[in-house]
Amino acid sequence: MASLDDLKKRITSVKSTQKITKAMKMVAAAKLKRAQESAEKGRPYSEKMNNVILNLSDGISDKETAPKLLSGTGKDKIHLCVVMTSDRGLCGGFNSNIIKKAKTYFGEILKEGKELKIITVGSKGNDQLKRQYGNKIIENISFKNSKNANYFDAEKVGRIIIEKFEKEEFDICTIFYNQFKNVITQIPQAQQIIPLNTEIADDNELEDSYEFEPDEDEILNNLLPKNISTQIFKAMLENSASEQGARMSAMDNATRNAGEMVDKLTIQYNRSRQAAITKELIEIISGAESL
Repeated sequence: MASLDDLKKRITSVKSTQKITKAMKMVAAAKLKRAQESAEKGRPYSEKMNNVILNLSDGISDKETAPKLLSGTGKDKIHLCVVMTSDRGLCGGFNSNIIKKAKTYFGEILKEGKELKIITVGSKGNDQLKRQYGNKIIENISFKNSKNANYFDAEKVGRIIIEKFEKEEFDICTIFYNQFKNVITQIPQAQQIIPLNTEIADDNELEDSYEFEPDEDEILNNLLPKNISTQIFKAMLENSASEQGARMSAMDNATRNAGEMVDKLTIQYNRSRQAAITKELIEIISGAESL
């Protein structure tokens, strides 16, 4: 049984931890509002850009000469998976949910006998994947020094992906991230960005046809690389909001658990203290009776 001093130290220690988790919850709540607004504002823009590109692709006269970022290489042997996680921990199941989604996809690709290449964005994802898929990871990108998700970081990731595509290092590229729904719920997503997934045209009505100047091919050559960066930026914004929501929820649970632990330890401390006092009284009474 723990001594009174040990129990007192544990209560003090848990109370200190509770203060930290409470502070982290408040910081996450403050960051969440801004991150959520950014994510919600980014969704219409990325969806609109996808729709514009799909609209433009319908007007291409010669499909064989269409940009490869749109039409692909015509093969699906080599898959590049960009797994986007956080650089910081203490955010509940945020990172593990993305990794779980990615691993399911990896299993399907390898089962079909296709080649897998992985780029990790965020150190937490790299730490979890390198144990099992270390030989498949070709690059690890970290933005620890960036305070918020920004387009310049997304553009950097986009350039790396496009460079590898132009060198014919892969055929299909898929990004993995968490879509923010609310503080409690974040939905893991797998989105194909190269070649552009034309199946989304079934879910979103395309606008009426327009006449473009210059021609569709030239516009697409400029828009497609920007769209890659835009989709990555959208994923980063969604991840940022999801991370803060998950951290806020995790820290709230940790704060409540610490409170319950303090209550239990206080009861245990009081019982031990009372038992020590009772024992001391019995010893005094027994000593007095023996005189």
